[in-house]
This record gives sequence, C-alpha cells and structure tokens, in this order.
Amino acid sequence: MNFLYNLSIHFYEAGVKLVSFKNDKAAKMVAGQKLSMGILNEKIKPGDRPIWIHVASLGEFEQGRPLIEKIKHNNPEQKIVLTFFSPSGYEIRKNYGEVDAVCYLPFDTPSKVSAFLDAVNPSMAIFVKYEFWGNYLEQLKARNIPTYIISAIFRESQAFFKMWGGMFRKMLGCFTHIFVQDENSRRLLGGIGFKNVDVCGDTRFDRVTDIMATTKAFPIVEQFTKDKFTLIIGSSWQPDEDIIIPYFNTHPEMRLIIAPHEFDEERVKALQARITRKSVCYTETNEVEAADADCLIINCFGILSSCYRYAQVAHIGGGFGVGIHNINEAAVYGMPVIFGPKYHKFKEAHDLIAAGGAFSVHNAQEFVGKMDKMLADKNYLTDCGNKARHYIESQLGATEHIYNKLFKK
Repeated sequence: MNFLYNLSIHFYEAGVKLVSFKNDKAAKMVAGQKLSMGILNEKIKPGDRPIWIHVASLGEFEQGRPLIEKIKHNNPEQKIVLTFFSPSGYEIRKNYGEVDAVCYLPFDTPSKVSAFLDAVNPSMAIFVKYEFWGNYLEQLKARNIPTYIISAIFRESQAFFKMWGGMFRKMLGCFTHIFVQDENSRRLLGGIGFKNVDVCGDTRFDRVTDIMATTKAFPIVEQFTKDKFTLIIGSSWQPDEDIIIPYFNTHPEMRLIIAPHEFDEERVKALQARITRKSVCYTETNEVEAADADCLIINCFGILSSCYRYAQVAHIGGGFGVGIHNINEAAVYGMPVIFGPKYHKFKEAHDLIAAGGAFSVHNAQEFVGKMDKMLADKNYLTDCGNKARHYIESQLGATEHIYNKLFKK
C-alpha cells in the first residue's frame, strides 16, 4: 500500500500500545498479538496449507461460523486458521474447537503481513463482512492465494464509491470473488467495474436457525416465564432500559427478562435499584425462586440466544447508541422485535420492518403504544411474530451457496 496508508497503520498501532496502559481491551490486544506467531508456529506445520478465515469481532464470527463448520464437517482433514482483530471476539472464542488455530491478526504493516502469511501459507483466505486491510490483500494477491469476502454489504456513502476512493477500490480488486447480501451492493460494485460478485444473502440467518435447532432447555427461565406474557431485552444499554423499566414497573400482567450488554456487579445492582418489582439474577436463583419473581436478569454469557424462545416479544438493545445488536436471534423464534432508531446500517432491520415483523421506536411514548397493542391484542401479536419467522425462513441458504461456489471444483 502507499506511504500514507502504511504510516496511518503505524500510528494506529502506536496509539493502541499507548492507551493499553489504561484501557483493558487495548491491553488484551497488545498482549494477544505478541502470542500470535507462536500460536501459528505451534499449530500450523509446513505443507498444511490451511484455509484462513478472518473476522473482526464476535458478531462477524457468528456470521462466518456456519461456513467454518460446513467446511470442517465436509472436509475434516482440512486445517483452518481463524483470526480476530477485536478482543471482544478473541477472548470469548479463543478456544473454539472447530478450527485448528485461533489468534489475533497482527497489525497490517508490510513486515508483519509477510511474517503472518509465511507462517500460515494459506490455500485460501476468507474475510467476513467488513474487514479491508490493504497490505494483507495486496500480498495475498501477489502470492496468487484465492481471496474472498462473504456476507458483505455496501452503501453508497462508503469510500469505495467516492471520487477520492481509488486506494479502497484497489483493495476490492484483490478479491477473487465477492459475496454480498443484497442486489444494491452488487449494483454499486458493478457501477465501479466489479463484476465478480454474487448475491447470496447473509450467513447469519443460517446461524440462527442452527442455534434454534440445537437450543438447550433452561429450567429456571422456563419456570420464570410459565403462563406469563414475557418481554425479553437482549443486549440492553441504559437508554433502552430508560424506556422499558418504567413500563414494566407499572404492568404487573407481564414479566421481564433483561440481558444487559454489560453485567458487572455494579451495573446489575444499579439496574435492580430501578426495578420496583421483584427481580433475581440468573446465576443466583433457582426454579422455585424464579417462578415467584417478576424480572430475571441474565448475568452470564452464552444463553441469551436460547432464552429468546421463552418470550413473546423482544426488544433488542443498542438502537439508541452505536447500533442494534443481533435481531435475527429473536425473530427466528417467531416473535415481533422492537429496537431504537439507530438501525439504518442493518439490512435485516429494514427488511423486518417492511415485512411487519419488527418496529423501531424513538421514545418511550412510541414504545408504550406498541407494547400496549401487543399486550391487548393476541391476534396482532401472533401475526407480527409469524411475519418475523417467515422473513427469517425466506433468507436461508447463503452458507450453502458460498460453500458450493468455493468448493464445487
């Protein structure tokens, strides 16, 4: 890449190291990257020619996971290297058993890229959704390594489509093939000369159906929700709770499950202080106590996606801040989904709203109006839930499409 790009990467790396003295996530990234080459040298031997799959964080991992597991299921001897950029993904999935090595992706400087690719020597590279690292892409192309991006989605506002975006278009030119989520993305790419594009949808839909098919029973949650109208808040932030908790406090006919995005002790105590009805934490209760409570706080990782099955309506957090979290995990169970106004970068949110299975609210008044209708009109609730389910079912098959394209030969 050009001098300015490489300089910006060096500055970025230096900045991460500088803030690592005070920032836990940055510290984990710095420490983890020091281990990457050792992990690769231990796990990957000369001649292995693994498939390298890169994801930014946990969300992109869940997007790539159906393809990873399909590759491993159909080709059990094929080695796979999985890299993360963000600590929020790596720290949770560093022991993921369906791949042969998991590590942080070294910063995108020419020397580190060369060392990484020499150690991995991949037979194929697959990037998931958003990651565009110029030096990695250039060196993959120079080494004639087939390189793909899956579940990508493009918008006209991105740098690729600007007059000054030549460097970014050059990155796109390094991909052997591009798999996009929608026709608009293909149209935009075609407008700047890229024809090696397939529209195949989003692999996250396949992932949520896999989760639903293998979901475990949670007796505490089952007893808590038994015969009660239940609203579940997934990955909530304070602005979400600001409009929902007052409503819950004054509606004894419903129960509430809250899975806060962060659930350290101080955060949970502050949450419980605002709830005037009886609340319990999942890790600190049992079936009998849960059955007598009004609010259940999920204060652990790993069970939210399965808990959606016990509710009638889901509110997905993040829509009053940086953007909504995964709405498909709830919609797959055939329930209406509510979220805040920051959803415009998420195609599935637009589609679900258009289908009548999801609703965006801007304030407490709008939330109250929507919840009142769902509580009062069972037929309306069921109809909205069915529309959500049908939308998810209509989007399945991206993983199969991509796999066949990559491995049919």
